[in-house]
Amino acid sequence: MERAEETPRAPSTAPSARVSIWESVRACGVWGKEVDKAELRRQVVMPLYARRAVAAAVKAKDEAVGVAAAAERGEEGEVEVEVEAAVTPVVVFVNSRSGGRHGPELKVRLHELISEEQVFDLSVVKPSDFINYGLGCLEKLAEQGDNCAETIRKKLRIMVAGGDGTVGWVLGCLTDLYRLKREPVPPTGIIPLGTGNDLARSFGWGGSFPFGWRSAVKRYLSKAATAPTCRLDSWQAVVMMPDGEIKELPYALKKTEPADCLELCQENGTELPEKASCYKGVFYNYLSIGMDAQVAYGFHHLRDEKPYLAQGPVANKLIYAGYSCTQGWFCTPCTASPQLRGLKNILRLYIKKVNCSEWEQVTMPSRQSSSSLPCNARIFRKNPNQPTLVRSLVVLNLYNYGSGRHPWGDLKPDYLEKKGFVEAHSDDGLLEIFGLKEGWHASFVMAELIKAKHIAQAAAIKFEMRGGQWNRAYVQMDGEPWKQPLLQEQSTIIEINKFGSSCRD
Repeated sequence: MERAEETPRAPSTAPSARVSIWESVRACGVWGKEVDKAELRRQVVMPLYARRAVAAAVKAKDEAVGVAAAAERGEEGEVEVEVEAAVTPVVVFVNSRSGGRHGPELKVRLHELISEEQVFDLSVVKPSDFINYGLGCLEKLAEQGDNCAETIRKKLRIMVAGGDGTVGWVLGCLTDLYRLKREPVPPTGIIPLGTGNDLARSFGWGGSFPFGWRSAVKRYLSKAATAPTCRLDSWQAVVMMPDGEIKELPYALKKTEPADCLELCQENGTELPEKASCYKGVFYNYLSIGMDAQVAYGFHHLRDEKPYLAQGPVANKLIYAGYSCTQGWFCTPCTASPQLRGLKNILRLYIKKVNCSEWEQVTMPSRQSSSSLPCNARIFRKNPNQPTLVRSLVVLNLYNYGSGRHPWGDLKPDYLEKKGFVEAHSDDGLLEIFGLKEGWHASFVMAELIKAKHIAQAAAIKFEMRGGQWNRAYVQMDGEPWKQPLLQEQSTIIEINKFGSSCRD
């Protein structure tokens, strides 16, 4: 893996969300046809014995099975010829449930273009299985003197066909290679199948699945083999609960033993309850708490219960909009006090700045200045003297959020200096924290008529939550939501620290 200073830096700005429409049109026709199928196979397809060995090891969940399958190959001279053919081998993970559910058709197309053994359906094979057994098989063969397997392992790249949550899941599993000192870690590219696709947008992979996708798939694979790499910060979120457990865990979050969190608690001065339940996860784009996570939670449940409704990004966004209205983000029910919806009632926010070891509490904003709203937005506030509380708190690593929107915005140098901020990058070791208030405020932010409420930039973050009149909160991490149980008398802690950097095509 290249050193950080030798790799191109991820851009601090990104094109407008409107560009994704042009990208979809541009992908039709001649652009995909420029890639010759035979040349593409020469670039990305592994030798037959190697890909069969990897597939056997993953299927059996045993490296030895893959090594045995490799030993059954035919003439040794054939291997040497194919070593030159494997210029940049590519493995593809497909999530058939993402976005418009193009996964099954895409999987068939990938089988035609490369090989069945190099395409893995995430409903059948977990990324961790490929990392543990598929890469493990290549490493065992390399230890036995197989130069072809060693070359494949060093040059391997990964493509993920899915949404932000799927990409985060795969990247989170790949970070285990750093921990286990099994480098190099394969760079990762994206075929955008999700609804928002903010990770794909941020690194030039497009904001939506192309209309002419059959020809565009060749371009994606060719780009995966030839694109330069850049760095992306990864962030570990640790959830520490005094009691109980999280039901319906998202892929990105895993339960862990309290002892695994003890060292982190000691370093950061956090008290770990005696009967704590602990969870860990890694995110790359954002983590949010509040109404936006509640809407995402409702959408995910509807998609699972009635998959025929989620037929594509447009339909998905309409469902999101509907949930935003029904969940009270726009109009709080008359039976509930608006103040109860504000995160300020259940949450305390602490941050660490760069090169600081002490936690600093940040006051949650409670009122939006009317001057920051467009004139026509002021009609929605029934009582101007009533404070409008932050109802969604977002921790952002990338420039894009919510299908290519830029809520942090392009801030002017004098504003950055006044607030003590620096220009945001995806590899600067900092997270941006902003707030969204009622649904009208969020709508104007998403329409890029106004900016979100800037709260802080931080190198580490801690949320301390107590239920009060709530018994739960909603949290999401890279588009994967969950329902977080809360207690009235004891605090639930979510702590975020930099985990490392990943390579992205």
